[in-house]
Amino acid sequence: RIGISLILLFFLFKKVDERVMLETVKRADKTLLAAAFIFFFGTYALCAYRWHLLLKALGVNLPLKRVIISFAGGIFFSLFLPSSIGGDFMRSIDLAVSTQRPRQVVAAVLLDRLSGYIGIVILTLAAFCLGWNLINDTSVTISVGVLLAILIAIMLVLFNKFIYAKINKFLDSPTAGRIREAIANLHQEIHSFRRQKKVIVNNILLSIVIQMINPITFYLIALAIGVKINLVYFFIFLPIIGAITLLPISIVGLGLRDYMTVLFFAKVGVAKDLAFAMSLISFIFILIYGSIGGLIYVLTVHHRRIQYHKSPVVCRKP
Repeated sequence: RIGISLILLFFLFKKVDERVMLETVKRADKTLLAAAFIFFFGTYALCAYRWHLLLKALGVNLPLKRVIISFAGGIFFSLFLPSSIGGDFMRSIDLAVSTQRPRQVVAAVLLDRLSGYIGIVILTLAAFCLGWNLINDTSVTISVGVLLAILIAIMLVLFNKFIYAKINKFLDSPTAGRIREAIANLHQEIHSFRRQKKVIVNNILLSIVIQMINPITFYLIALAIGVKINLVYFFIFLPIIGAITLLPISIVGLGLRDYMTVLFFAKVGVAKDLAFAMSLISFIFILIYGSIGGLIYVLTVHHRRIQYHKSPVVCRKP
């Protein structure tokens, strides 16, 4: 995965003028970049809060501070592990160990991802409908269609008992007993969640707001380096790019995100070096916030270990 990131970056650097790109970044409007950096923080703040709501809905009652610490660790580990999925894995382990409720914690993480993906699809479809006359490109239309098809397939697998039962038969073998049981338990947790309609609606609305932050952040970065195009392009392209970079084939989406940014924004006349600069500045934001998350996680390790191994005091009679 590191190799894929390096190969993609190598080809990108061969296609762009490095000096022009670096000079563009140096001349960028620092006020707009600062605004984009602060605005980008809203993504992490709202994502942590969304995960807290989902944990609570599944019966895992933890202080928001504890959830933020675990979420911060997930952001940090996603810098080194494949895509953001690696970060999800680490925060799942962290809370599963401390709460002793792995099924509910993992279900909350999966529902958190699903909520985010629903937000991506809704926002992309809305932007595509509003700006379809601005984009006359078959590949973009196909990409939007694929996003929608994947969401429909996921929803059917998770919330349709008939389809789930058919898929579950593939694990019907003597050696898959524990795996099948674990998947069945996890599916039961997720499937029961559909009865909490208020929580579902609130999470979807929150997810739409979260997904709106990234295009606006990119738009501010674009303005800072002198790129002036219609805002609707960012609302169409960024969700698609974000969905593609979720694939665990690179490190933090590095290289893959940059390549897709250059590819999509070239369709609306943005120069390769400028599109690459936008993506790299965004990556720097991710790197800074990930480092802050790692600092928070490391500074709280001792406290978490005490909590994990804390045992009740037993009074014995002499």
